[in-house]
Amino acid sequence: MAALERSLKTEAVVLRHNDMGEADRLLTLFSRDAGIIRAVAKGTRRIHSKKAGHLEPFTRVSLMLARTHDLWLVTQAVAIDLFLPLRDDLVLTGEAAYVLELVDRFSYEEGENRNLYNLLVETLERLSRGDPVFTAVHYFELHMLDYVGFRPQLFNCVHCHEEIKPQDQYFSAAQGGAVCPKCGELVADARPITMDALKYLRNFQRTAYTRLIQAVPSAQVEREVEAILQYYNAFLLERRLNTPRFLDEVRKNRAAG
Repeated sequence: MAALERSLKTEAVVLRHNDMGEADRLLTLFSRDAGIIRAVAKGTRRIHSKKAGHLEPFTRVSLMLARTHDLWLVTQAVAIDLFLPLRDDLVLTGEAAYVLELVDRFSYEEGENRNLYNLLVETLERLSRGDPVFTAVHYFELHMLDYVGFRPQLFNCVHCHEEIKPQDQYFSAAQGGAVCPKCGELVADARPITMDALKYLRNFQRTAYTRLIQAVPSAQVEREVEAILQYYNAFLLERRLNTPRFLDEVRKNRAAG
C-alpha cells in the first residue's frame, strides 16, 4: 500500500479494541489488503452508535478508512459475518481469541498477507460451523507459521539433517524443528516429542484439511501438540501468549461441572 494513500476500502477481521477518550475506540484490525491496521472508530461507545455492532472482535467487516496524522479513521463499517457461534460458547470464544492473538502477534502493521487473511477467515468459519476444534486451530497454526516465515522442519533432524525415523524424537524451538534421538542431548533446548504427536504436526503441514477432520487424536496427543506449539511460539515471540491461560481455566471449570 502506498505510503501517501489517504483512503482505503478493504475487508478486515476485528482482532481487538480498546477504549479511547470518552466515546471512541481504538481498533486493531487484520485487513485483506494491508495487514495489521490501527484505526479509530469515533463514537462507537455511545448507546445509539450505528457502527458499534459491526466492529466487535471476531467480526469480518467491510470498511472505508481515511488517513489521519497518525492513525486510520473508520468512516464506514458493514459487517460481513459476525461469527455468532463463537460468542455463545466460552471454549469457542477462547479458541477463536487464541487464533486472533496469533495473527496479532505474528503480523506487522500495513504488511499485506492475503494468504494469512484467507486462512484466518476460513478458520473462523470452521470453528463457527462446529468443525473439530483441535484440527481447525492447529491446522491454522502450522500454516500461519508458513505464511510468516517460521515453518518448523519436521521431516529431517535440524541438527544433523538426517531423515527422521519412525520413533520418538525431540523438538527444538531454537533450531526450528525436530531433533533425532542421537542429537537430542547435543541441542540445549530440545524437549521430547512422541512420534504420534510429530505425525500430527506433519499432517497439519502437508495434508488437506478435509482429510484431517476425519482423524480423532488421543487426549494425550492433543495436549502434547498444544504444548509443543505454545513452546515454539513463545520462543519466536520472546513472550507467552495470553489466551492459553484463559482456555485452561475455561476447560477446568467445564470439567468440574
